[in-house]
Amino acid sequence: MNKKRTFMIVLLMAVLALIIYSFVSPVDGGDAEYTSMAYATVFALLPPVVAIGLALVTKEVYSSLFAGIVTGALLYSNFNAELMLNTMLFNEDGGLVAKLSKPGNVGILIFLVLLGVLVALMNRAGGSAAFGTWASKHIKTRIGAQLATMALGVLIFVDDYFNCLTVGSVMRPVTDSHKVSRAKLCYIIDATAAPVCIIAPISSWAAAVTSSVPEDAGINGFTTFLKTIPYNFYALLTLIMIIFVTVKRIDFGPMRKHEMNAINGDLFTTPDRPYKDNETVIVNHKGKVIDLVLPVVVLIFSCIVGMVYTGGFFEGESFVTAFANADAPVGLVAGSFFTVLFTFFFYMLRDVINFSEFMSCIPEGFKAMISPILILSLAWTLSGMTNLLGADEFVAGLVSGSLVGLKTLLPAVIFVVGLGLAFATGTSWGTFSILIPIVISVFPSGEMMIISISACLAGAVCGDHCSPISDTTIMASAGGQCNHVNHVTTQIPYALTVAGVSFVSYILAGFIQNVFITLAIAVVMLLVVLFVIGKVTGYEPVDQ
Repeated sequence: MNKKRTFMIVLLMAVLALIIYSFVSPVDGGDAEYTSMAYATVFALLPPVVAIGLALVTKEVYSSLFAGIVTGALLYSNFNAELMLNTMLFNEDGGLVAKLSKPGNVGILIFLVLLGVLVALMNRAGGSAAFGTWASKHIKTRIGAQLATMALGVLIFVDDYFNCLTVGSVMRPVTDSHKVSRAKLCYIIDATAAPVCIIAPISSWAAAVTSSVPEDAGINGFTTFLKTIPYNFYALLTLIMIIFVTVKRIDFGPMRKHEMNAINGDLFTTPDRPYKDNETVIVNHKGKVIDLVLPVVVLIFSCIVGMVYTGGFFEGESFVTAFANADAPVGLVAGSFFTVLFTFFFYMLRDVINFSEFMSCIPEGFKAMISPILILSLAWTLSGMTNLLGADEFVAGLVSGSLVGLKTLLPAVIFVVGLGLAFATGTSWGTFSILIPIVISVFPSGEMMIISISACLAGAVCGDHCSPISDTTIMASAGGQCNHVNHVTTQIPYALTVAGVSFVSYILAGFIQNVFITLAIAVVMLLVVLFVIGKVTGYEPVDQ
């Protein structure tokens, strides 16, 4: 109690000192020429470091993200309290209000809510339970449940948000019945979201990469993207790793504790289970497998149609071009809204729910998504603070200045820089949009350009995969209904294992410049590393 009182007194004194300093040294943040003293310096990376560090230490996400936002606002305002508050809330480029009023972000939040409603409907209609019963008869083992989850994740390659929530909703009952921990489920979801989307020619990620190639570079962005796929070691090795650790029953790091507990009946490990109260206990014996499968199929189809519609497919554009020009949030909202509407009529005609039950699922689905919505809102604001401090300019200057001389080693360097930037900012797209023009300025054409762009994409995906403030990581936690910090801490050792092998592979790629030889060496290195880890940590019990 004394420690708590002392902490509160120190905190109060710090706040009072900040207020006094604000009156003594006012700062006008309305001037267009205003620049923070921390702009484009190493301190620009401090806000995400504070947020991520606190989250990993305290295991508490909301306050950690808020602390990172406050740190960023303080640095941007040069420690002026009034400007700090205005920056946090109302800054047009990074404030909370601006982030929540951005159409694309609002679209993502609406998509989340509609997916929550759809999941609530499938649960209430008995579709989820019926699918779980069917799957338990056809999927006999823990290995089968995990491989089936991976297979579905690979099949849904259109968009990572859509992937995370759909795979989680469909496979969660199956993995639960086979005692797969929620942390492991979320890892498989996350590892088949961005890593699959970044090597899929028809996806929102392919469109983002294509648009990141400068128009005056004289190269075709989509063709360049296709050439990067076999060099994207992180994405390819991640998929190989999922299969190997699943079949060989290898678990290591914090994940091993979660999996051992799950085998003994505890799917969560930690006492805080933020999504457990959202799981319906209503049993509807009228439900059939079709009540889950058909809405999911309609969802996939309607979201694809919605995305190509926004890209001009029905106005004469080719399918690939339409995907490249698609507005993903708009397409996903349109597709999910149509699916909810279809599901309403389908369930009514099947008489598995009544109108009152349907309407009760709307607030139920919204409540289920409150946690990811809050985390996303804070993560977007934290990213905004980082951008206001010029973190992108700092990293771009670092790469284009001091590292350009290491041309043969540049792919490995780019991979590490991309990993760090994506981890700190929580965005893959923002990372490769910064680094790809730098790579092209160093290597305007040739094999080294392809290798370096691939390293940039791989590093961005790896950092996104590891980062607690990444949209995809947050969505994976929501899809698997797992404590967010549990998901992050259990998957980081897995991601870094692949990252280490990928880093060495990019060093070799710079010298060898042959994708088949380098990829073969990378796969062998990964399997050897995993074999050694398995020997050291031991294996799971064989399925009974």
